[in-house]
Amino acid sequence: MKSNDNTALATTNSAFMALRDFNLNDAMSEELSGLSGSFERIKIPAGGMTVFEIPGENPDSPETVKEFSAVILHHHPVNAFYKTKYTGGSNPPDCGSFDGVCGEGTPGGECAKCPYNKFGSGENGAKACKNRRRVYLLREGEIFPLIMSLPTGSLKDFTRYIMRLLSKGKKSNAVVTKFTLKKATNNNGIAYSQAQFSVDRTLTDEELALISGLTEQVKTYSTRVGYDTEPAVDVPANVDPETGEVIEPLA
Repeated sequence: MKSNDNTALATTNSAFMALRDFNLNDAMSEELSGLSGSFERIKIPAGGMTVFEIPGENPDSPETVKEFSAVILHHHPVNAFYKTKYTGGSNPPDCGSFDGVCGEGTPGGECAKCPYNKFGSGENGAKACKNRRRVYLLREGEIFPLIMSLPTGSLKDFTRYIMRLLSKGKKSNAVVTKFTLKKATNNNGIAYSQAQFSVDRTLTDEELALISGLTEQVKTYSTRVGYDTEPAVDVPANVDPETGEVIEPLA
């Protein structure tokens, strides 16, 4: 009986209940009609720093936090190949993929067989085609999703986390995930920031029903989100322009 009481209390107090009156597609089409709107981004820092930058009320003053919790609504690969050195901005790549399976553009075709998707095809042993994973997140108390772009060095731990959830019969949108960062070092002794993932709590059935509805809306809308990223900085050719992380094989 006590467990049931706790579940009912969690559902009653849940800030996710605000999703009952929210429709992402309606909000984007009505409130942002004629405007160039997109999802705000949670940024993973460069150089091994262990604090995230989270959008705040003032766009010029993001919050810095050591950890945060959110539901993973949706996630998918983002591959991007530029013939000339990428310098940032929202210009589309010469070849890109939102599923990590098939590239569109030049050269196009199967990503797994593409020579630009092999380590050593780019400068200093990196891939000429950059692989990331775009994650759509919903923080409790908010109703509008955020994007976080996971760089190569965080993908192995993210895969392990998703596999752990699946082994317990749960999808990533069925739990609240805690996100932290740790300082990692590549084979060349260069530090970078690596994302870590753990379960904060499991959603109630009522919360999951609302989250599942928003997940489907995000999946539909995600096909309209382009390849825009943060402004480039002056970094070596084999360093990711968004995070400062050195791209290397996931050994």
